[in-house]
Amino acid sequence: MAMEDVNQLFDAAFEFAHYPGPQGETSVKEFLDRFPLPVIFNALQTETDIPGFETTLVTCLERVFKTKYGASLIPHYMPVLQAGLKANSAVVKSLACKTVTCLLENRDANDVSPVQLIVSNGIYPLLLEYIINSDDEVAHAASETIKSLARFPDAMSVIFPSDTNDATHLGNLAARSSSLARVRVLSLIVKLFSISPQVASAVKNSGILDLLEAEMKGTKDTLVILNVLELYYELMEVEHSSEFVPQTSLIQMFCSIISGTSVDLFLKLRAMMISGRLLSRDNIYNTVDEACVKALISAIDASLESPEMNDTNAREAALDALGQIGSTTKGANLVLSTTLPAARHVVASAFDRNAQGKQLAALHALAYIAGETRPKSSRIVGEKAEENLRCLIYDVAAQSTKLTPSGIFLSVLQQNSEMRLAGYRTLAALVARPWGLMEILSKEEIINIVTDATTETAKIAMEARYNCCKSINEAFLCSNFVEDPRRLKTGEKLQEAVRSGPYMSKKYRDARPEVMMAEGF
Repeated sequence: MAMEDVNQLFDAAFEFAHYPGPQGETSVKEFLDRFPLPVIFNALQTETDIPGFETTLVTCLERVFKTKYGASLIPHYMPVLQAGLKANSAVVKSLACKTVTCLLENRDANDVSPVQLIVSNGIYPLLLEYIINSDDEVAHAASETIKSLARFPDAMSVIFPSDTNDATHLGNLAARSSSLARVRVLSLIVKLFSISPQVASAVKNSGILDLLEAEMKGTKDTLVILNVLELYYELMEVEHSSEFVPQTSLIQMFCSIISGTSVDLFLKLRAMMISGRLLSRDNIYNTVDEACVKALISAIDASLESPEMNDTNAREAALDALGQIGSTTKGANLVLSTTLPAARHVVASAFDRNAQGKQLAALHALAYIAGETRPKSSRIVGEKAEENLRCLIYDVAAQSTKLTPSGIFLSVLQQNSEMRLAGYRTLAALVARPWGLMEILSKEEIINIVTDATTETAKIAMEARYNCCKSINEAFLCSNFVEDPRRLKTGEKLQEAVRSGPYMSKKYRDARPEVMMAEGF
């Protein structure tokens, strides 16, 4: 290309690439009529001294291919796309990956199958090669492209070949990869798993999900273990994970990490966090051995007794894990029903004003265990668990300066907004118990706080206060207290607060503009 033509292309591509907002189909067509794709592809191979030339053309092409018209041209340039995947430039490689993604995501029903185009042009093996032998940006782009490819049913046999000796089998790819590349392959497996239950089933049946556990057991490298734990955390975030992940062996593995005497503390905390997430789902108990869960709870309990857990962040993580486990009916029974309940740590920290951050984490954990996130019909758990919960709270209150549960409840509501929010959640759950309702009603100050719509200014805190007020009102109306003349004013106050809604009282409903000096011109 002549230098004048190169300059014209650069100027037009720069303007196109940096146009604010999305480019319309007409704009794309006009641009390509002026500078056809072969001209742009040829320019990418031209050496020039113009700063940012390659990056500008790449950004321009990315925007072109994201449109319907641009994507429709991709099948006509598959050899060029293949050449781009083999280029030395990381920027061009990344563009080629993103272009394949655009081909997959903007296909027309009448077009040739994009999967067929990718297979026939030998593109899939190149994408896999990028995952193990490219920089992070290109590897990420290739991984996202394979994820898009996996959404096509006819791509299942490509991504999950039946022949385990196939060079493109992800198990073989991981086996011949470096430690870093193996983590990338494992990350790809998690991404594929997250797409849908159908793809997750293919991942499970191919046996590659077992690579995560094998990697954990096959190394003592803290960084590798931490990376795999992070991938397990992502895996647990997937809605259908409990259907396919081997939960019992996974919990046993987490248990051994948490109870390990020579294991890094940070690894223990991540194992606690992930196991808490895993066990916060009701359906998990259909497939997991209860004895394993008890062992895990015991491991967390024992860790809370160890000196290394004196660190505030470590203790918060452990308390949060117990709260997550206790959020289900089954889990609440398990953390509350042992001879020395693991929930004692939660209750003790929840009402310890000197615990600072630990108190906040513990209050939220107690709210979970008491059933704040469970359906109201499931907040009460087993008889032994309920009795232990009551005793724990009364014992902690008796050892405090407040002496009664109502006193420690009020103490929480007299702290800052963040702490009050956690307190509202806890009281909303505890009020489902007759003793909880009795303690809350015994302190008029508690009722005054939860019924005062001006107490909170943040939306989430307003809603938490209101939900707490509603729960107290519902429990009150279903109790014998409703017939007590001495509680008449309390009942009226609760009902009026519920009718008023969560966001400010009638007195403060008018808009209140704030006038201030303009700053920072």
